[in-house]
Amino acid sequence: MCGIFGITGHPEASNLAYLGLHALQHRGQESAGIVASDGQHLRSYRAMGLVADIFTAPVLEKLPGSAAIGHVRYSTAGVSQLKNAQPLSVEYAGGQMAVAHNGNLVNARELRSSLEADGAIFQSDSDTEVIIHLIARSRQPTFEKKVVEALSRVQGAYSLLFLTEHQLVAVRDPYGFRPLVLGRLRNSYVLASETTALDLIEAEYIRELEAGEMVVIDAQGMRTAQPFAPTRLGRCIFEHVYFAKPDSVLFGTSVYEVRKELGRQLAREQPAPGADLVIAVPDSGVPSAIGFSQVSGIPYDVGLIRSHYVGRTFIEPQQSIRHFGVKLKLSAVRQVLKGKRVVVVDDSIVRGTTSRKIVKMLKAAGAVEVHLRISSPPTSWPCYYGIDTPSRQELIASNHTNEEIARYVTADTLGYLSLEGLGTAVGDRERSTFCTACFSGKYLAGELSPEAAALSAKGEPSPEAAIAEGAVATGPVVLSTRPLSA
Repeated sequence: MCGIFGITGHPEASNLAYLGLHALQHRGQESAGIVASDGQHLRSYRAMGLVADIFTAPVLEKLPGSAAIGHVRYSTAGVSQLKNAQPLSVEYAGGQMAVAHNGNLVNARELRSSLEADGAIFQSDSDTEVIIHLIARSRQPTFEKKVVEALSRVQGAYSLLFLTEHQLVAVRDPYGFRPLVLGRLRNSYVLASETTALDLIEAEYIRELEAGEMVVIDAQGMRTAQPFAPTRLGRCIFEHVYFAKPDSVLFGTSVYEVRKELGRQLAREQPAPGADLVIAVPDSGVPSAIGFSQVSGIPYDVGLIRSHYVGRTFIEPQQSIRHFGVKLKLSAVRQVLKGKRVVVVDDSIVRGTTSRKIVKMLKAAGAVEVHLRISSPPTSWPCYYGIDTPSRQELIASNHTNEEIARYVTADTLGYLSLEGLGTAVGDRERSTFCTACFSGKYLAGELSPEAAALSAKGEPSPEAAIAEGAVATGPVVLSTRPLSA
């Protein structure tokens, strides 16, 4: 679940890429990189850490040119090391090429094994490097055609930016899993994961790239194509639930307004009569908490304060950091909570450990009751398309009832938004244009996952025996019946 940014036709391309990545920092905090082109050479700089710490003025001065692409990373394929930081930049028979990738390829392991057997040498663990090898081996006459041929062999989620000495190429997978938008800054074209990056540099939003669309920008101008066979849309619904910034327009809809509607729908489905106030788990839970308050009539207040010097715990790469980060990230307002029956609205529960710490924090601050409300359905299935949700064994909702989860997190009550309510809130009642695999188990693209293959080898139930198009996992799959310990 990374962030990508590209610009061409601007004398300060790398400086604007820096600003764009800063606006997309919420999408990845492990590493960042920029590759710039002056028309003859590509120059790159990548490092571990945050954008503002990496790209100082002296560093940006070494990235001249009128075109640049950038990337902020959090890993879903490959370990958190500098060798996996992007954009990846190489020289091959066709010249120089750099690529920034948001998404996850579900057949990368198979393709990598085939390429290695044929003599390919990989220098990273990232699935993105598979695309580079496929492009380098293509015999197609133009770079665009090489990209199309390479991507015709991969499966999964990709929003991609390619930079050569003379071209900027953007491609979105046929399902449209990950967002990618096009903008204009005077005579320059801009591409970004979210509109918030366009807003920061005062670029005009033109439109979202269509699923399966390729955009090529070079000296001849901009041209587009639809080189892939059409399929049903599979836009990631978790972008609206959690990942995108509230000020972005995502899949044509305001993220802030969708999240408020999630909260309104949650209040209709999971009311909390008798509660004194509604609070949010900041920041992603704030719009939903406001919506919950509007429908329920329960006053909204600020009961948790977020430190803005700590990153988003969901995307920290190590579990130990995630645990330690809760107290660093949030603090309770005792004056607001003391003696109150509190509804606390959060966007999701993954493992349950963070929710447990939050509920305990609220009660320690004086709340007499804590009613936990979640503005999405139970997260019961892993994501293979670019969000680092863990295996089913670790997903608390896949193995336990709501009552068991409520006891574990020490909440007085627990209520989730229904899958139907989620569809209503995003304006897609039939859920025919979104991927909801993490909630429903319905996977849209790919082969047997490594996790499923391992389970099958052990003779255990496989949640996605085949993730072929339209395959639906029916009924709960219980991988563990162990009780939740206190």
